Amino acid sequence: MGQQEKVSTSLAGAVSEGISASLAAVDAELDRRYPGDPGTRQPVHTVYVPGNLFDAGTVRSWGDQALAALDEHAPDAASFAAVLGLPDDLAEDVYGRVRAKLEREPIEDLRVDFEDGYGGDDEDRDAARAARLVSEAYAKGTAAPYTGIRMKCMEAAVRDRGIRTTDVFLTGLLEHGGLPEGLVLTLPKVTYPEQVTAFVRLLEAFEKAHGLDAGRLGFEIQIETSQAILAADGTAAVARMIGAAEGRATGLHYGTFDYSACLGVSAAYQASDHPAADHAKAIMQVAAAGTGVRVSDGSTNVLPVGSTAHVHEAWRLHYGLTRRALARAYYQGWDMHPGHIPTRYAAVFAFYREGFETAAKRLSAYANHAGGDVMDEPATAKALSSYLLRGIDCGALDTAEVDALTGLTRADLDRFAAPRRGDLTASAE
Repeated sequence: MGQQEKVSTSLAGAVSEGISASLAAVDAELDRRYPGDPGTRQPVHTVYVPGNLFDAGTVRSWGDQALAALDEHAPDAASFAAVLGLPDDLAEDVYGRVRAKLEREPIEDLRVDFEDGYGGDDEDRDAARAARLVSEAYAKGTAAPYTGIRMKCMEAAVRDRGIRTTDVFLTGLLEHGGLPEGLVLTLPKVTYPEQVTAFVRLLEAFEKAHGLDAGRLGFEIQIETSQAILAADGTAAVARMIGAAEGRATGLHYGTFDYSACLGVSAAYQASDHPAADHAKAIMQVAAAGTGVRVSDGSTNVLPVGSTAHVHEAWRLHYGLTRRALARAYYQGWDMHPGHIPTRYAAVFAFYREGFETAAKRLSAYANHAGGDVMDEPATAKALSSYLLRGIDCGALDTAEVDALTGLTRADLDRFAAPRRGDLTASAE
């Protein structure tokens, strides 16, 4: 046993106490503004369906159309892998999981869209019908895990209509059984933080009118204008929008085509991998980091329809854009057509399957203080466990195989993925 070192200090305890007192407001501000990820499931995509086309069979119809596209254009694992460039050791597994997902849960997040092409009695009728159908789907267990509407924005020309549709839809949900747990609202074309605050006031009024818990209704903010990224005073307006939501913001969704058009990008070059898109999403990502607000990529408008050659070309594009987004930590995106969801799931499943063993072994070594050829820190353990949890939630990974390779339970993974403030600078317990 070595010699015990003498430990000496020079400062009175009052010094530490004084410093802590001086930072009390900052500590509170950190906890309020940066609570960390909520630890709930984030869907891998959002599907938008026009309100007049949405019906009780929409979710199943999209799954059936996606399966039919596979049957016609990639009827087996080898042909699908050849189109996308999947490695041989992943081809069968990914293809099987994609087909199973399309049978079981073809849409993870569905948005009934009332932003465009509506007004008057038609919109009232379809919003009320959507509320009834959504309620019935949740009651029957056939709804997408997350479902809601996109209403019109808070700009003057359409504001009253957007407010009314929100009211009609939410009131209809309450009349048909209550607000589902997976309810999501999307506020589009936000330009000023004050528009976010206005929507908060609307939701507050609805909650008070029906005796709901304060804060029950959250919403996503769609970033589709240049002013949402860079305000007139040179600041990042999107960061202020998160604060203006007063804790109700759940996501920031990038609008590929509206944002690109706002900057004057020619139609042929409007895409989620354009430099303008990368810039906007990077600002969104930094603004949202640590706040509990998730970031979603946009979509591609190249549809996989027509000849097999064109479908394959569109699939390769969509697959590549999805993999690119995942590598940049945009874990959600939009899908505009049933033919997009086979490649959405293929990209997501391949992303998690190919990195699974390495991530699991690194996390296991960290948790067991076993060392290895990579020196991981608490922040990396958080990233590794989050990666595994996302893979489990979407169906890319099975809980049993993760448990077997890591020796960790779901509760253990949750603990590593959402450490207490300060744990990221400490060693693992």
